[in-house]
Amino acid sequence: MSTSETQSLSVLIVDDHPIMRVGVASILIGAGFTVIAQAGTGTDVIRLHRQLHPDLTLMDLRLPDISGTEAIQRIRSQDPTAKIVVLTTYEGDEDIHQAIGAGASGYLIKGMSHKLLLKALHQVHRGSRFLPHAVIETLQSRIPTSHLSQREREVLQLMFQGMSNKEIADALQIKEATVKSHVSVILMRLDVTDRTQAVVEGLKRGLVHL
Repeated sequence: MSTSETQSLSVLIVDDHPIMRVGVASILIGAGFTVIAQAGTGTDVIRLHRQLHPDLTLMDLRLPDISGTEAIQRIRSQDPTAKIVVLTTYEGDEDIHQAIGAGASGYLIKGMSHKLLLKALHQVHRGSRFLPHAVIETLQSRIPTSHLSQREREVLQLMFQGMSNKEIADALQIKEATVKSHVSVILMRLDVTDRTQAVVEGLKRGLVHL
């Protein structure tokens, strides 16, 4: 893509770390892109996308209000043609699966080369999907039957926080027997034998986050 073509492409950068946003903006501006706005929350990016209609949005998944995945869903619901590339530290198979399912066309892990970032933006703008080999391998390792429902993910997150079944039941306002049932399903679907292993596997796959 020529420099003149690149300069016509507007990018909205989303990351909760200002230094990260500035660094990425510098790379893109140096490559000829136009950075039209930056956002640090999911709420802001949804508003800015609606107002500015950028050609591309570079989205982190870890945001302080709503998740990047939810922001992608909301943006795509109001603009089905929105082109979004994820740039995140989350590299679990479930993170990738959820983001692609929400409507992201590209997925990059922070730490990958800036050349790969530029290639991803160009390719997604042309209408293609961009998933590096490492991301494809991780996604392919996902076992379909290991999917957890939203409630099961909530239970797993509270398990990660060290809560007992009774404490989880109180927090979610459900019966303790229901929690026990959810825990059993979680252990089965993650193919583990105890709560500790479930939490470790959940962290590895991106089902829960620190």
